[in-house]
Amino acid sequence: MNQQVSRWLEEHREEMADMLCRWVRIPSLRSDPEPGAPFGPEIRRMLDQAAEDLRGMGYAVRTFDGYALDASMGPEGEEPIAVLGHLDVVPAGDGWDTPPFEPVRKGNRLYGRGTNDDKGPVLAALFAMTAIREAGIPLKSGIRLILGGDEESEWEDMAYYQAHTQMPATGFSPDASFPLINTEKAILHLALRAPACAEGLAVTEMNTGERPNVIPGESRAAVAGDPALADRVRALAAEWQLPYRAEASERGVTITAEGIGGHSAHPDGRRNAIGMMLKMLRALGAAGPLAELADAVGLESDGKSLGCACADEASGPLTCNIGILRLEEAGWYGTLDLRCPVTADLDVLLASVRARLPGWTVEVLERKPPHHVPADSELVTALLAAYGEETGRPGKPMSTGGGTYAKVLKQGVAFGALFPGDEELAHQPNEYQDLDRLLQAAGIYANALIRLCGKE
Repeated sequence: MNQQVSRWLEEHREEMADMLCRWVRIPSLRSDPEPGAPFGPEIRRMLDQAAEDLRGMGYAVRTFDGYALDASMGPEGEEPIAVLGHLDVVPAGDGWDTPPFEPVRKGNRLYGRGTNDDKGPVLAALFAMTAIREAGIPLKSGIRLILGGDEESEWEDMAYYQAHTQMPATGFSPDASFPLINTEKAILHLALRAPACAEGLAVTEMNTGERPNVIPGESRAAVAGDPALADRVRALAAEWQLPYRAEASERGVTITAEGIGGHSAHPDGRRNAIGMMLKMLRALGAAGPLAELADAVGLESDGKSLGCACADEASGPLTCNIGILRLEEAGWYGTLDLRCPVTADLDVLLASVRARLPGWTVEVLERKPPHHVPADSELVTALLAAYGEETGRPGKPMSTGGGTYAKVLKQGVAFGALFPGDEELAHQPNEYQDLDRLLQAAGIYANALIRLCGKE
């Protein structure tokens, strides 16, 4: 990499860490809309803070009514290369050792929600752009940083952005893993609704999960019945070798299932607490829709009992996550998140879910098609060359069940910022960003942008 670029990044390392702290302190969670804040006041505050910081770094910033913002550099006329990131985050959830929205630095690690997904990687790309500018690297085409506020929900930000300006055709999203992801599975988010059942075990209270794309790490349910049920829970927990707790009272028993949370696209090594709870409630005598859901989903993450298990060479196997399950006044409400191989027929999968859950009304909340960029494209080869030069490691394209803004580009890929072998903590408690890794990612992004946009 250019030595001036490298030196500038090293000299501004602490400035990048300070800005990340400032951004993490804003709990940019989607909430009820307000005038000028379509995703709630905190996301608007985050977008405003980012705009202020980018202007302070010398960029002309365009804002899009609380949906998104962008900043460009380089010559006009030629279509720019896009770098797309997001500033919204998922709820903190349980299990944190530090305050999730008060950044805590321990050695080289900065802890807080959003440090890894996606505020830290966004800053790595921003500082890479600035290093190129400050080093005076001549560019043949522009670079446009686009930051949205609704990636973790419905992507309404990108729809609004595309309706109000032209989206570049080519670019990358720093919102996944290195070396590079050129294949993203289709996403099918489903809403499940069923009446409460008067037969079998009486579940009186349950409210687990906040997002379909998060594997819940803990679930609690209250059931009516003899306090001796608590002993039955403990006996089953010992038999299954799974962590449950049970507390008896005059009103019945409160059951807690301790799972291992994470991102729904990456279920390996995780344990869905709702699935655990369904398994326990079924064993205690739950009937009707709950028993049906326990039998069809339970602790599975491959969709086998839903009749949805499938795979292909390009993208690997389908994954299935039950992210929300709660008992409301009108009955049960839940969500399923299916990440589907490129060759899968989503209509067939939807029909199978409905057939296996006849006691539930199944509606589509979100449907995103798969995305693929050929491995021999100019974009992929340039990015992999940058990764290889900066790390000394060979790299090849990968597939993922995660969905990134790369999908809104005709030629878009996910590129970093998680390195191979590093801990994956997106959507999990104790999320952190290693600052050495963040600096290295900025170097890779600078190298890649010079390859894509620099003059010969």
